Amino acid sequence: MPQSNGIGTLSEKSLHASLKTHYARAGDEIEALVDGFHIDVKRGNLLIEIQTRNFSAIKKKLGKLLENYQVHLVHPIAQLKWITRVDRKGRQVARRKSPKRGKTEDIFSELIRIPHLIGSPNLSVEIALIEMEEIWIDDGLGSWRRGKWSIQDRKLVRFVSSKKLNDQTDYLDLIPSKLDRPFTVKDLANAKKINQKQAQKMAYSLRKMGLINIVHKQGNANVFEIDSRFS
Repeated sequence: MPQSNGIGTLSEKSLHASLKTHYARAGDEIEALVDGFHIDVKRGNLLIEIQTRNFSAIKKKLGKLLENYQVHLVHPIAQLKWITRVDRKGRQVARRKSPKRGKTEDIFSELIRIPHLIGSPNLSVEIALIEMEEIWIDDGLGSWRRGKWSIQDRKLVRFVSSKKLNDQTDYLDLIPSKLDRPFTVKDLANAKKINQKQAQKMAYSLRKMGLINIVHKQGNANVFEIDSRFS
Protein backbone atom coordinates (compact mmCIF):
# COMPACT_ATOMS: atom_id res chain seq x y z
CA MET A 1 0.00 0.00 0.00
CA PRO A 2 1.23 3.54 -0.73
CA GLN A 3 2.23 5.36 2.45
CA SER A 4 0.71 8.74 3.28
CA ASN A 5 1.61 11.33 5.87
CA GLY A 6 -1.85 12.90 5.54
CA ILE A 7 -0.62 16.29 4.39
CA GLY A 8 -2.48 18.14 1.67
CA THR A 9 -5.45 15.82 1.36
CA LEU A 10 -8.19 17.98 2.86
CA SER A 11 -8.28 21.03 0.59
CA GLU A 12 -7.43 19.43 -2.75
CA LYS A 13 -10.05 18.80 -5.39
CA SER A 14 -11.30 15.25 -5.85
CA LEU A 15 -9.70 15.12 -9.32
CA HIS A 16 -6.22 15.66 -7.92
CA ALA A 17 -6.74 13.10 -5.17
CA SER A 18 -8.07 10.49 -7.62
CA LEU A 19 -5.15 10.96 -10.00
CA LYS A 20 -2.73 10.67 -7.12
CA THR A 21 -4.30 7.32 -6.24
CA HIS A 22 -4.19 6.25 -9.90
CA TYR A 23 -0.46 6.89 -10.22
CA ALA A 24 0.66 5.61 -6.83
CA ARG A 25 2.03 2.08 -6.50
CA ALA A 26 2.66 -0.15 -3.54
CA GLY A 27 5.59 1.18 -1.53
CA ASP A 28 5.31 4.75 -2.80
CA GLU A 29 5.20 7.66 -0.37
CA ILE A 30 2.19 9.97 -0.72
CA GLU A 31 2.65 13.66 0.10
CA ALA A 32 6.30 13.11 0.97
CA LEU A 33 8.40 16.06 2.12
CA VAL A 34 11.43 16.52 -0.16
CA ASP A 35 13.81 19.46 0.29
CA GLY A 36 11.01 21.44 1.92
CA PHE A 37 8.44 20.70 -0.80
CA HIS A 38 5.41 18.41 -0.57
CA ILE A 39 5.47 15.82 -3.34
CA ASP A 40 2.34 14.03 -4.54
CA VAL A 41 4.02 10.66 -5.06
CA LYS A 42 7.64 9.74 -4.23
CA ARG A 43 9.05 6.54 -5.69
CA GLY A 44 12.69 6.35 -4.69
CA ASN A 45 14.46 9.15 -6.55
CA LEU A 46 11.45 9.66 -8.84
CA LEU A 47 9.03 12.42 -7.85
CA ILE A 48 5.57 12.37 -9.45
CA GLU A 49 3.79 15.71 -9.41
CA ILE A 50 0.18 16.07 -10.56
CA GLN A 51 -0.66 19.59 -11.67
CA THR A 52 -4.23 20.08 -12.86
CA ARG A 53 -3.67 23.71 -13.88
CA ASN A 54 -1.38 26.74 -13.65
CA PHE A 55 2.19 25.54 -14.16
CA SER A 56 3.35 28.99 -13.04
CA ALA A 57 2.50 27.96 -9.48
CA ILE A 58 5.11 25.19 -9.53
CA LYS A 59 7.82 26.91 -11.61
CA LYS A 60 10.10 27.62 -8.65
CA LYS A 61 9.43 24.21 -7.07
CA LEU A 62 10.26 22.37 -10.30
CA GLY A 63 13.40 24.40 -10.86
CA LYS A 64 14.76 23.40 -7.46
CA LEU A 65 13.77 19.74 -7.59
CA LEU A 66 15.14 19.16 -11.08
CA GLU A 67 18.62 19.92 -9.81
CA ASN A 68 18.73 16.66 -7.84
CA TYR A 69 15.73 14.49 -8.72
CA GLN A 70 13.88 12.90 -11.60
CA VAL A 71 10.48 14.62 -11.83
CA HIS A 72 7.50 13.21 -13.72
CA LEU A 73 4.91 15.95 -14.22
CA VAL A 74 1.35 14.77 -14.91
CA HIS A 75 -1.24 17.13 -16.39
CA PRO A 76 -4.86 15.99 -16.95
CA ILE A 77 -6.81 17.21 -19.96
CA ALA A 78 -10.56 16.62 -20.11
CA GLN A 79 -11.29 14.88 -23.39
CA LEU A 80 -14.89 14.77 -22.21
CA LYS A 81 -16.36 16.91 -19.44
CA TRP A 82 -19.71 16.72 -17.68
CA ILE A 83 -21.09 19.80 -15.94
CA THR A 84 -23.34 19.04 -13.00
CA ARG A 85 -25.22 21.91 -11.33
CA VAL A 86 -26.26 21.68 -7.69
CA ASP A 87 -28.23 24.06 -5.50
CA ARG A 88 -26.96 25.46 -2.21
CA LYS A 89 -28.10 22.32 -0.42
CA GLY A 90 -26.10 20.12 -2.77
CA ARG A 91 -29.09 18.77 -4.69
CA GLN A 92 -28.49 18.13 -8.39
CA VAL A 93 -30.59 20.37 -10.63
CA ALA A 94 -29.01 19.73 -14.05
CA ARG A 95 -26.30 17.75 -15.84
CA ARG A 96 -24.95 18.14 -19.36
CA LYS A 97 -21.92 17.47 -21.51
CA SER A 98 -19.61 20.40 -22.11
CA PRO A 99 -19.19 21.20 -25.82
CA LYS A 100 -15.46 21.62 -25.24
CA ARG A 101 -13.25 18.63 -26.05
CA GLY A 102 -9.73 18.66 -24.71
CA LYS A 103 -6.84 17.67 -26.98
CA THR A 104 -3.24 16.67 -26.43
CA GLU A 105 -2.13 20.04 -27.83
CA ASP A 106 -3.83 21.81 -24.91
CA ILE A 107 -0.70 20.97 -22.89
CA PHE A 108 0.98 23.96 -24.53
CA SER A 109 -1.38 26.31 -22.67
CA GLU A 110 0.63 25.28 -19.61
CA LEU A 111 4.05 24.61 -21.15
CA ILE A 112 4.32 28.26 -22.22
CA ARG A 113 4.82 28.96 -18.49
CA ILE A 114 7.86 26.68 -18.07
CA PRO A 115 9.57 26.27 -21.49
CA HIS A 116 13.00 26.87 -19.92
CA LEU A 117 12.57 23.76 -17.77
CA ILE A 118 11.41 21.36 -20.50
CA GLY A 119 14.94 20.72 -21.74
CA SER A 120 16.05 19.32 -18.39
CA PRO A 121 17.05 15.63 -18.69
CA ASN A 122 15.44 15.13 -15.27
CA LEU A 123 11.95 16.20 -16.38
CA SER A 124 9.33 14.09 -18.13
CA VAL A 125 5.75 15.18 -18.82
CA GLU A 126 2.66 13.03 -19.11
CA ILE A 127 -0.63 14.17 -20.61
CA ALA A 128 -3.49 12.27 -18.99
CA LEU A 129 -6.60 12.33 -21.17
CA ILE A 130 -9.62 11.85 -18.94
CA GLU A 131 -13.38 12.02 -18.63
CA MET A 132 -14.21 14.47 -15.87
CA GLU A 133 -17.19 15.84 -13.97
CA GLU A 134 -17.22 19.47 -12.87
CA ILE A 135 -19.61 20.37 -10.03
CA TRP A 136 -21.10 23.88 -10.15
CA ILE A 137 -22.89 25.28 -7.11
CA ASP A 138 -25.45 28.08 -7.22
CA ASP A 139 -23.87 30.31 -4.55
CA GLY A 140 -23.79 33.62 -6.44
CA LEU A 141 -20.03 33.92 -5.92
CA GLY A 142 -18.67 32.44 -9.13
CA SER A 143 -17.42 33.93 -12.37
CA TRP A 144 -19.81 36.01 -14.45
CA ARG A 145 -18.98 33.64 -17.33
CA ARG A 146 -20.75 30.88 -15.37
CA GLY A 147 -23.62 33.13 -14.35
CA LYS A 148 -22.15 33.48 -10.82
CA TRP A 149 -22.06 29.71 -10.27
CA SER A 150 -18.89 28.56 -8.49
CA ILE A 151 -16.92 25.41 -9.30
CA GLN A 152 -17.30 23.35 -6.13
CA ASP A 153 -15.30 20.32 -7.21
CA ARG A 154 -13.79 18.41 -10.13
CA LYS A 155 -14.05 14.62 -10.21
CA LEU A 156 -12.38 11.92 -12.24
CA VAL A 157 -14.98 9.86 -14.10
CA ARG A 158 -12.67 7.76 -16.24
CA PHE A 159 -9.00 7.60 -17.20
CA VAL A 160 -8.98 7.40 -21.02
CA SER A 161 -5.33 7.32 -22.09
CA SER A 162 -2.03 9.09 -21.70
CA LYS A 163 0.87 10.40 -23.76
CA LYS A 164 4.37 10.68 -22.31
CA LEU A 165 6.82 13.34 -23.40
CA ASN A 166 10.20 12.11 -22.23
CA ASP A 167 12.60 14.03 -24.45
CA GLN A 168 12.79 16.69 -27.14
CA THR A 169 11.97 14.33 -30.00
CA ASP A 170 8.65 13.48 -28.34
CA TYR A 171 7.68 17.17 -28.54
CA LEU A 172 8.77 17.39 -32.16
CA ASP A 173 6.59 14.35 -32.92
CA LEU A 174 3.60 16.57 -32.13
CA ILE A 175 4.37 18.48 -35.34
CA PRO A 176 2.48 16.69 -38.15
CA SER A 177 4.74 14.97 -40.67
CA LYS A 178 2.44 16.22 -43.46
CA LEU A 179 3.11 19.86 -42.51
CA ASP A 180 5.07 21.65 -45.22
CA ARG A 181 8.27 23.26 -43.99
CA PRO A 182 9.06 25.96 -43.24
CA PHE A 183 5.65 26.82 -41.77
CA THR A 184 3.60 29.56 -40.16
CA VAL A 185 1.29 29.39 -37.16
CA LYS A 186 -1.63 29.27 -39.57
CA ASP A 187 -0.07 26.31 -41.37
CA LEU A 188 0.42 24.53 -38.05
CA ALA A 189 -3.17 25.22 -36.98
CA ASN A 190 -4.54 23.83 -40.23
CA ALA A 191 -2.36 20.71 -40.11
CA LYS A 192 -3.23 19.98 -36.46
CA LYS A 193 -6.90 20.99 -36.85
CA ILE A 194 -6.61 23.34 -33.89
CA ASN A 195 -7.36 27.05 -33.60
CA GLN A 196 -4.64 29.61 -34.22
CA LYS A 197 -4.46 30.59 -30.56
CA GLN A 198 -3.52 27.01 -29.63
CA ALA A 199 -1.08 26.84 -32.52
CA GLN A 200 0.50 30.11 -31.40
CA LYS A 201 1.10 28.71 -27.92
CA MET A 202 2.54 25.54 -29.42
CA ALA A 203 4.92 27.45 -31.69
CA TYR A 204 5.97 29.79 -28.86
CA SER A 205 6.74 26.88 -26.54
CA LEU A 206 8.65 24.88 -29.13
CA ARG A 207 10.69 27.97 -30.04
CA LYS A 208 11.52 28.74 -26.41
CA MET A 209 12.53 25.09 -26.00
CA GLY A 210 14.99 25.54 -28.86
CA LEU A 211 13.23 23.01 -31.09
CA ILE A 212 12.11 25.39 -33.84
CA ASN A 213 13.47 28.72 -35.01
CA ILE A 214 12.12 31.77 -36.82
CA VAL A 215 13.79 31.79 -40.23
CA HIS A 216 12.03 34.76 -41.86
CA LYS A 217 8.71 36.54 -42.10
CA GLN A 218 5.82 36.14 -44.50
CA GLY A 219 4.11 39.50 -44.28
CA ASN A 220 3.51 39.94 -40.56
CA ALA A 221 3.66 36.21 -39.85
CA ASN A 222 6.74 34.47 -38.47
CA VAL A 223 7.94 31.51 -40.52
CA PHE A 224 9.38 28.59 -38.53
CA GLU A 225 11.71 25.72 -39.29
CA ILE A 226 12.75 22.79 -37.12
CA ASP A 227 16.17 23.35 -35.61
CA SER A 228 18.97 21.82 -37.71
CA ARG A 229 19.95 19.50 -34.86
CA PHE A 230 16.72 17.56 -35.40
CA SER A 231 16.17 17.81 -39.14
